[in-house]
Amino acid sequence: MSEYITQMDAARKGIITPEMKAVSEYENMDVEVLCEFVGKGQIVIPANKNHKCLRPYGIGNKLKTKINVNLGTSRDCLDMDVEMQKVQAAIDMGAEAIMDLSSFGDTQKFRRKLTSECPAVIGTVPIYDAVVYYNKALKDITSDEWMDVVRMHAEDGVDFMTIHCGINRATAERFKQNLRHTNIVSRGGSIIFAWMELTGNENPFYERYDELLDICEQYDVTISLGDACRPGSIEDAGDISQISELVALGELTQRAWEHNVQVMIEGPGHMPLNQIRANMEIEQTVCKGAPFYVLGPLVTDVAPGYDHITSAIGGAIAATYGASFLCYVTPAEHLRLPTVEDVKEGIIASKIAAHAADVAKGIPGAKEWDYEMSEARRNLDWEKQFELAMDSEKARRYRAESKPEKEDTCTMCGKMCAVRNINKILRGEDVDIMDEPNFTFL
Repeated sequence: MSEYITQMDAARKGIITPEMKAVSEYENMDVEVLCEFVGKGQIVIPANKNHKCLRPYGIGNKLKTKINVNLGTSRDCLDMDVEMQKVQAAIDMGAEAIMDLSSFGDTQKFRRKLTSECPAVIGTVPIYDAVVYYNKALKDITSDEWMDVVRMHAEDGVDFMTIHCGINRATAERFKQNLRHTNIVSRGGSIIFAWMELTGNENPFYERYDELLDICEQYDVTISLGDACRPGSIEDAGDISQISELVALGELTQRAWEHNVQVMIEGPGHMPLNQIRANMEIEQTVCKGAPFYVLGPLVTDVAPGYDHITSAIGGAIAATYGASFLCYVTPAEHLRLPTVEDVKEGIIASKIAAHAADVAKGIPGAKEWDYEMSEARRNLDWEKQFELAMDSEKARRYRAESKPEKEDTCTMCGKMCAVRNINKILRGEDVDIMDEPNFTFL
């Protein structure tokens, strides 16, 4: 029998797990320090005991900012091969986590394929799957059936689950008394809210929270406390519904830690730039430093088709001031299921945001990467620039598509390149900017 049940349990007992060793090496953090943060709940290592091919990652604001990629089938787009192409693209591009949000088809088959073949951290939202799995009217799903789906996902090897526990009868009533511009935009949150309204019952995940924690503890599933009341427009950011639910999530965090269950807190959503820092700091206070997992936040509502950019702007600020985990947003957000290319663009945008925040936070190795790139630029070392680029393929392709006359220039500046000419001057060489024939302009 194992000496520990969960990563948090091990940390509190001073046991260094293989997962902690792997994370400490990747993060260049002393394993004893890492262990202390895991014990406090300020770093989580999602690692279901049944996910045998997992490459473990740590999530916490003392570590490199991680990104999550959402994908999965829907009624209108039911091609699992395409979804697996997205999975492979995410792995190739360095995404640390993949969340299966499948809402149609043989969802268990796809989920089990992920946990048997994919090394990334795998997350799910069991609420979606319950609707698919039972295939009956929402009001007819029982409290036991909701819990059984959570257990099924845990048995299938899922590393973290988004569970909307905070939208209980009390917070739902507060929402109804303070109606918002865009109501509830969380898919899982809206399902549970509707179920409570249709049945008159309490949210089973809140009412039976201790039972839920027992399942998570048994398999070492990290619970990601979903924010049903995350703002779906900047108009709703920081309103009563969002903050009251966050208070409930803070209380649920403490209860999870008593069960040695690792916890992440989910956050906005849509939020104007001037509110992001305060929201991150409030979360850190209310939830005692539990890692914050944000969708964006999107800093404006008017850019459909470009929401990977609005999200990256908000994500960089959020991660600078406390968020640990960025859920990517693709250009298809609000419009359609993303294609493979949409997934790639969303990943790159999120990786840029994550790295920018890591530079700002002084994460070891972050600024050094930029230093190497700027050195390669100074030396006009194109191959080194491609090697260091976040998207090497695109950088190489852009260079190849517009070849300069001289290798030590590009087609933007040509021989007027400042880098080229200052290098020449400092070496004591002549600068040949205008050695072409003079032209007469009529």
